[in-house]
Amino acid sequence: MRTGIRLQILFALGLTLLCALVPLYLAVARLTEATLAGARRDAAHDLGRAIGAYVLVAHQKRSAESVESLLEAQLSDGGVAAIGIYGEDGARTVAGGRVTDLPMTLPRAGESTETVDASPGRMLRVIVPGDHGESALVLVSLQGSARSATPLVRLVALYTGVVALGLLFVAYFGMTRLVVRPVDSLARAARRVADGARSLEIPTRGPRELAELGTSLQQMTDRLLSDEHALRAKIDELERATTELRGAQDSLVRSERLASVGRLAAGMAHEVGNPIAAILGFEELLLSGDLSPEEQKDFLVRMKKETERIHRVLRNLLDFAHVKEDERGKGRGRVEVAVEAVVGLLAPQRALREVDVETKLGRGLPDIALSEERIEQVLLNLVLNAADAVATPGGKIRIGARAEADRVVVLVEDNGPGVAPSVREKLFEPFVTTKEVGKGTGLGLAVCRGLVEAAGGTITLEESELGGARFVVSFPAAPDEDESAGSAGAES
Repeated sequence: MRTGIRLQILFALGLTLLCALVPLYLAVARLTEATLAGARRDAAHDLGRAIGAYVLVAHQKRSAESVESLLEAQLSDGGVAAIGIYGEDGARTVAGGRVTDLPMTLPRAGESTETVDASPGRMLRVIVPGDHGESALVLVSLQGSARSATPLVRLVALYTGVVALGLLFVAYFGMTRLVVRPVDSLARAARRVADGARSLEIPTRGPRELAELGTSLQQMTDRLLSDEHALRAKIDELERATTELRGAQDSLVRSERLASVGRLAAGMAHEVGNPIAAILGFEELLLSGDLSPEEQKDFLVRMKKETERIHRVLRNLLDFAHVKEDERGKGRGRVEVAVEAVVGLLAPQRALREVDVETKLGRGLPDIALSEERIEQVLLNLVLNAADAVATPGGKIRIGARAEADRVVVLVEDNGPGVAPSVREKLFEPFVTTKEVGKGTGLGLAVCRGLVEAAGGTITLEESELGGARFVVSFPAAPDEDESAGSAGAES
């Protein structure tokens, strides 16, 4: 869990105070100890000098026993630890206190002061010369200076801690009032906007920088809301344009399909004309009345067969012309059924009677995500284009289909002259055709690509093994019926 800005700033401030006050405390403590030590040394020097001069004067006027008593009287704990009087020859004559810390002899010298280490601790040794050649040595303890500094150092530590806590306390409440509360107000206002509010209510209190930040956030919110309105308008406009384009595409698909029907109808005129002529001949013979009952029945059977032949051809044409309205992207069809229907539609065409149409379909082809009517339209367009390219004796058209992973690949190839390299890159664009003027609209392959891509497939042009053009159409396999029903139930 991330900590708030108050704790982070307090932690940083506390660390800063620690880095600043600890060295200050140590420096004050050292300075206090040094000051007290210097004062203690000066006091010890004055005390030793005064006592030394006093005992030298007493030594001249009193007996040795009374001098020893005087020396003992000058001793104290934490003060004078030892006193010695030395004669003109430097030998010690009288001593009192910690005699072991006094030298037996003292070289003749003037007044001097030095710090020495003795058994009780550090001491100041003060040598005071007399008027008659004798000298006094006084040892004054310096241990009391460290003990005297301890209360003062503790007081400094207490003062430093109180100041640090006071600064942290003031900083906490100051940041809460001046920074954290305005920032929290801005955050709550921003969350309200994120939850759907249409305006940002900025706090009126706080420092200038936060007020400017709130104004900037309000301007940004207004700009975002304005951009949202503009974006929604653009989306609505795009949806309308998409609907219009979809309608135009559907109209184009129907137009191209009707164009294919016209081409098929022209080819079927001869196929339908021959049975009609035969039927008319049979009717004339029946109307003449010169036929036996057996001959009349035979003619009627033949007329029925020719009529069924005409009905079958027209039924195939009408079935192709009538497109069922299926949901876009949710159609379902079988490639082998569509190939069979296309071959049946092309069988009556005179232009294909001298062309070898070969079909090679794999077994167990899965259904694809496109209705059979749409598949027929794509295949019929490709096969009619191939027929136009090989409309000579010896022409060959091959229609194949195979399953590859989760897709179905359909091939339509011929042994015609192929497609010129200059047209290959834009072959699937609208109004691009290699046929003569008046024999093609240039929309067939564009419509095929639209239908294939709407189903999630692809259509490409390759070189054929037969020497001509080879169109490769790859369709995604439709999901299983159980999966489709399950996903539909989950959506509902």
